[in-house]
Amino acid sequence: MPIAPDPDFAARIYVESWSPEYGAPLDLSEESEPAAPVHPEVETSDWRPIRGVDLNVASEVAFVDGVRRIEARITVDDPVDGPVPGIMAAFGVGAVQWQRDIPRSTFSDLSVERMVVMARGYNADMSRLGNLRVSAESVPGDDPADLLSHLQRRMRAAEQSLASGLISSGRLVVADGRNHEVGPRPIVGFVKTHQVMYLNGEHRSVIGELRAGERTPLFLIDTRFVARYSWYLRLADLPWGHSWTGIVRCEVPTAVGVDTAVELADSTTALLPTLASERHIDPRAPQNLVPISALERELRRRMGDRNLAHRALLGAVHGRRPVGVQGGS
Repeated sequence: MPIAPDPDFAARIYVESWSPEYGAPLDLSEESEPAAPVHPEVETSDWRPIRGVDLNVASEVAFVDGVRRIEARITVDDPVDGPVPGIMAAFGVGAVQWQRDIPRSTFSDLSVERMVVMARGYNADMSRLGNLRVSAESVPGDDPADLLSHLQRRMRAAEQSLASGLISSGRLVVADGRNHEVGPRPIVGFVKTHQVMYLNGEHRSVIGELRAGERTPLFLIDTRFVARYSWYLRLADLPWGHSWTGIVRCEVPTAVGVDTAVELADSTTALLPTLASERHIDPRAPQNLVPISALERELRRRMGDRNLAHRALLGAVHGRRPVGVQGGS
């Protein structure tokens, strides 16, 4: 006779609160196995939730983020090589500086770049489209996905450069996305989308036990190029969510040392939940922090109307101004 499942242990179904166009906060598009060796007993062997503590490591917090968009798909029809794919795209990068003692937040270092990226090493020279400055760039491959990867790498490099430039005494820098810093600069990478499960077994189960303002102990992600100390924390307790709802992961380069990493983990675990967004305001709540959400809106405003950029491109392509194309090597 079949046994009825125990309701306390049965799997449950939840609908993610994020708007579908942003993907999902739990996006296991890669294998569930760790992408690199992971060492969980960096801070302690006693794995249980740790309450965050505001250690006043900084009187000012700078949040760094970027936004990107594809404005048009392009095809160069080469008489010998055939159709060559490309995109016109833009990205914006900037920071929000939060002065905690006032308190006050201001935008800083906002910039927008626009480019035409072609496959197979082709170059489409469109240095100006009306009032728009456009760089000509290329990728060697033929896969259209390489075009988007190039755009993403350019944006991440600009974010990392800005984050490194904002490091100063009394300031904590939190940069959206994975941390590619290799030096001792204490930049905290803020990862709100989970693509890899870095922990297993009893260590992973601790993540689901976290309450708002709590974190896991530090663990080491030992990649080939950049080793990072990392920790999971919960931004908010949401009764309608699954066990990972409101969970984000932070990381710092191992070059900062374990003691500094613990201080940053304690401080961010106390501070970041106070900046969590709410479901009725942000489609990626609570993971998209309030200052980051405001920064994204301002960057999109500065990128301008997508339709105007598209119209300028059409005007160039249809002969209102010359467009030079150089073949790939």
